[in-house]
Amino acid sequence: MTAPFSWIRPEPRGIHVVPADIWIDPSRAVPRALVTHGHADHARGGHGATIATPATLAIMELRYNTREGAVAAEYGETIALGGGVTATFLPAGHVLGSAQILLEHAGERVIITGDYKRAADPTCAPFAVTPCDIFITEATFGLPVFTHPPIAEEIGKLLAARTANPDSCILVGAYALGKAQRVIAELRAAGHDETIWLHGAMEAMCRLYEDHNVPLGDLKLVSDAPSKDAMRGHIVIAPPAALNDRWSRRLPDPITAMASGWMRVRGRARQRGVELPLVISDHADWNELTRTIGEVNPQETWITHGREEALLRWCELNQRRARALALVGYEDEDD
Repeated sequence: MTAPFSWIRPEPRGIHVVPADIWIDPSRAVPRALVTHGHADHARGGHGATIATPATLAIMELRYNTREGAVAAEYGETIALGGGVTATFLPAGHVLGSAQILLEHAGERVIITGDYKRAADPTCAPFAVTPCDIFITEATFGLPVFTHPPIAEEIGKLLAARTANPDSCILVGAYALGKAQRVIAELRAAGHDETIWLHGAMEAMCRLYEDHNVPLGDLKLVSDAPSKDAMRGHIVIAPPAALNDRWSRRLPDPITAMASGWMRVRGRARQRGVELPLVISDHADWNELTRTIGEVNPQETWITHGREEALLRWCELNQRRARALALVGYEDEDD
């Protein structure tokens, strides 16, 4: 008799669905891949065939010029993978197009979350709690110290800094996929309808979000500003690497901010020279991770992509079967 769940195998380069011979978020090119979302540590070019949501496929085409072999899976759609395995894509709430993948085989259900969060986000579909037998969860912020504040509080800090410094601009470092668009959308929700200036590296992804029905309001490129003075009293959004780059010299007395869950760690803010740390994360915090495990209530939890040990210990203390995986190639993003 085949051992339970022997058909899904964690390996160093990713999770292998053996009967269908397909990989989930593999760290190198494979003949067939299921991709949870478009961040570079999960989505890579070169696969023979890629199955993902339409938005993730569009992001991959933009970022990695992948077009051949793309198979679109809408949320809630079930696809036969072969070998008696089916896959259903469910919202993960991480970024546009991000998905959990529900795999079913021989009456057994496994969910791979990819990256996810539980907080509301106007730029992507919310996480869908779905019962399963094995729950494979990320643990990027899998330490009790990581509790993310309400995003309205952090956006309030950003707008207050802008009001208090009318002769400067507020330069916000934000990851180009997901974080930048979320910050913009939350600023709009808070009533900020003025021009937001963008680093050129942000433009294409912001336009892709708008093409997928995520309105972002009046956006202009810093390179198109007639003068420094045109940006005084405004918010500028750029990749984190640009905060202290020569590029920032074209801005009017910028006050540097950064939007990241890692801004909870003061040392990281100091290391980057950030004056206004904004604790804004697109990952689940400790409370969301533990709450989600409780709500999904799996027979066993597999933990990966981050601080595995603390979440493993929490599961043990709460009489929940769990194991830590040792996958390679999944890095801390600027979140």
